[in-house]
Amino acid sequence: MSLFPNHGRGAQGLQALLHSASESGSVVQAPGCFDGLSARLVEAAGFGAGFLGGFSVAAARLGLPDVGLLSYGEMIDQARSVCAATSLPIIGDADTGYGNPVNAERTLLGCAQAGLACVMIEDQVWPKRCGHTMGKEVVDRNEAIQRIQACVRVRQEHSLDILIMARTDACATDGFDEALWRAAAFADAGADVTFLEAPETVEQMERYCAEVPGHKTANLVEDGQTPWLDPGSLGEMGYSLVIYPVTLLLSGIAAMQESASQLAARGEAGEYRVSFDEARGLVGWADYEERMRTLGLDDA
Repeated sequence: MSLFPNHGRGAQGLQALLHSASESGSVVQAPGCFDGLSARLVEAAGFGAGFLGGFSVAAARLGLPDVGLLSYGEMIDQARSVCAATSLPIIGDADTGYGNPVNAERTLLGCAQAGLACVMIEDQVWPKRCGHTMGKEVVDRNEAIQRIQACVRVRQEHSLDILIMARTDACATDGFDEALWRAAAFADAGADVTFLEAPETVEQMERYCAEVPGHKTANLVEDGQTPWLDPGSLGEMGYSLVIYPVTLLLSGIAAMQESASQLAARGEAGEYRVSFDEARGLVGWADYEERMRTLGLDDA
């Protein structure tokens, strides 16, 4: 793994992946990452994109729930670190845009400056909640559409290389038909990708794909509300993108719990780990040493 990866293919690279998926009836898979190390793991596994989600970042960075406690500045800082660690295009969670449409404009600018290939803006009331939990509320139609229009406008004004993903959580609050209407309205407002959060049946997923134009996102959460379908089935249905926002986080928690328990009980970490050399390779240690030799600094 390179010490300093070439910066990702950005919006153009992600757009090409989505277009290719749509043309072939396949789907782009984007596992959730939450820091530079997890982003490198996603890239090393051969995926074409990654998803930087608020749930995982709030948990990993703050040890707190995804209920609006993670700030704009903290998320932008995490995005900058993740984008610098991988050559993959990264889709970033920007919650509601952190305020009114002007706040959403600034959020889009910050996300583009951090290196994100795509920014996700949703229609929840602030403070928002994780999409697969109770207690969500959404803003009215007009405000929801204004957020997307603001992002489209500032992207054009500043000629930004970033895609816009528009998400609705209205399925849980106002019913599936309202969520369907909002997803279509977001596409009409200029969103490159839509995201109808937490459909509960395959039939709802099929209607979303059939009735909303443009690229569409499936969000698969372990123990969540949406049916877990394989990538082939999602592509055939009409999805262009599937994100797995918490898979690496949940697996990482299990591994760390096991290691901590083993260490506390027996003073050893156990076998559920990579080798130290594998960890060195993942973070680019060999590339660092080669650069030191090239510069004549290996004996410094």
